[in-house]
Amino acid sequence: MKKIEAIIRLSRFEKVRDALAKIGVRFFTLKEVKGYGLQKGEKIVYRGSSYDSDYIARLQIDILTTEDMVEHIIAAILESGRTGDVGDGKITVIDVQQVVRIRTAETGAEAV
Repeated sequence: MKKIEAIIRLSRFEKVRDALAKIGVRFFTLKEVKGYGLQKGEKIVYRGSSYDSDYIARLQIDILTTEDMVEHIIAAILESGRTGDVGDGKITVIDVQQVVRIRTAETGAEAV
């Protein structure tokens, strides 16, 4: 089992969600996150005044999956989430030792 964590632009979420649905990803967790990277924050305009923000707002998608789906999921996120500009995000893949569905006590791939 693997866990894929993808940090993406807010503006690309619908495209990423649709691309994941096309390859059969039926479940993921979504979090609003803030970070600091090569962009060094964003400019925010409020009532005509420009302010520098110390963080960059992004979304983090967490997906639990089997090993055979990892490359397909990464390809779907890359294709739909990439703008080509600094700040497109990151994808990490983490080994998961065990997954248990609380409702049925199923484990492993059946729990996903």
